[in-house]
Amino acid sequence: MTDRSERTFFGHPIGLSTLFFTEMWERFSYYGLRPLLVLFMSAALLDGGFGFERSAASAIVGIYAGLIYLAPLPGGWIADRWLGLQRTIWWGALLITFGHMAIGVSGLAGQGTAGKVAFFAGLGLIVVGTGLLKPNISAIVGDLYPEGGSRRDAGFSIFYMGINLGSFLGQLVTGYLGEQVGWHWGFGAAGVGMFLGLVVFTLAAPKTLRGIGEDIVRDPDPAVQARREARVKQVVAAGGFLVLALFALGASGVLTFDPVSLGSSMAIVLLGIAVVFFATVLLDRGLSGQERKQVVVILVLFLAAAVFWAAFEQAPTSLNLFARDFTDRAMGGWEIPATWFQSVNSFFIIVLAPVFAALWTMLGKRDRDLSSPAKFTWGLIFAGLGFALMIIPANAIVASGGSLLVSPWWLVGSYFLQTMGELSLSPVGLSSMTKLSPRKYVGQMMGIWFLATSVGNLIAGLVGGRVDPENLQQTPELFTFTAGFLFVSAIVLALLIIPIRRMMGTKH
Repeated sequence: MTDRSERTFFGHPIGLSTLFFTEMWERFSYYGLRPLLVLFMSAALLDGGFGFERSAASAIVGIYAGLIYLAPLPGGWIADRWLGLQRTIWWGALLITFGHMAIGVSGLAGQGTAGKVAFFAGLGLIVVGTGLLKPNISAIVGDLYPEGGSRRDAGFSIFYMGINLGSFLGQLVTGYLGEQVGWHWGFGAAGVGMFLGLVVFTLAAPKTLRGIGEDIVRDPDPAVQARREARVKQVVAAGGFLVLALFALGASGVLTFDPVSLGSSMAIVLLGIAVVFFATVLLDRGLSGQERKQVVVILVLFLAAAVFWAAFEQAPTSLNLFARDFTDRAMGGWEIPATWFQSVNSFFIIVLAPVFAALWTMLGKRDRDLSSPAKFTWGLIFAGLGFALMIIPANAIVASGGSLLVSPWWLVGSYFLQTMGELSLSPVGLSSMTKLSPRKYVGQMMGIWFLATSVGNLIAGLVGGRVDPENLQQTPELFTFTAGFLFVSAIVLALLIIPIRRMMGTKH
């Protein structure tokens, strides 16, 4: 229990406040920047953008987001083997800040090669920094509660609120500045947010975390430990050199990259990694029969999650473009920034998360709790309904020949339904990974969960550019296909609920 004489944060260890505000500002910067990317890159040169094709701009956003969720895998490894949690978080925050600074000042270099080099270098720094920060800050939250139990769950709930508060505020602030004042004002505001997070962590961590996450688990033999750390440094140096070499070759024009082809290839590679990983685990002779069954369930949930995120993560691409091009955003002589619609999801999460938590608790007390596959099924259904709703205004726009601007309530309704789906699937998925994973694979299974998100982001980016005033019919086709695929996936998963229940020997 916490000593009453010590300072607390809503009754929790004071260190939670440091992690709460650091993550809040990091998410402020990430979600504040992300929706601006596709609008900026697809904007005409005369409008201050890069003038990229929509398909290319959307694919770049997908690749960026995919890498963001892939980078925590090496980031956690570096913290565990070399730097420790706290130092890794600090370096991550610093690199993210530098990345936003590079994007913010890229406008001073113009829209030519120099400006593009600074812009994409900034995105690269943000990817690396997020990989260092994101998994390790969550790990420290867990370390604040060595006793575990419901108090730790409550601590993570407060931490999750910080994530969504940052997301909500970031999209409002940077969206307004980016669209109404100038693109690089929005980019700069995101950078200021991350700088504040860096300052918070630098000043508060030594006082509030009191050594938590400062060191690593070391080998008793100093020579063995030294060799282990040397290998990590060599891998990091080699990886950094490779990335810099590819970037330099691309910036100089020696190598050319087609974002759509690159994104497609990357999605295939990531799915291949998942296939190899699950095959390796299932062939592990050290697992019991029950553990193998649990891994099969995780595989099913992984596929369902990838489908869900491929739809849900169209928010910063297809739905963002829909908000800009086809939505009536006029309000009393003022135009609502298109990116503001991105904050609707965060608002609904803040409002609805306690409702869903109470719902699952109530069902559990009545012995009517739903299984993880059942909750995932509802997640897919809600997301499908969200995209099915968008078919109606999309068809109305086609019928008008592109002259109609539809009500913003269509997007709000879609985001509401998608948020219902997210709350049915995302927290449940995290919990399922920890409950179903064989003990020796728990950490890797969490990485696989992020891999599903990475694959989903990539696919969402590849299809998200198909909202285009020059090709109106693509929009209802995209929404129809997305809704149909979600519903078909939900039916398949629903048919597996009873077999999975029998395999796991559970009632629900």
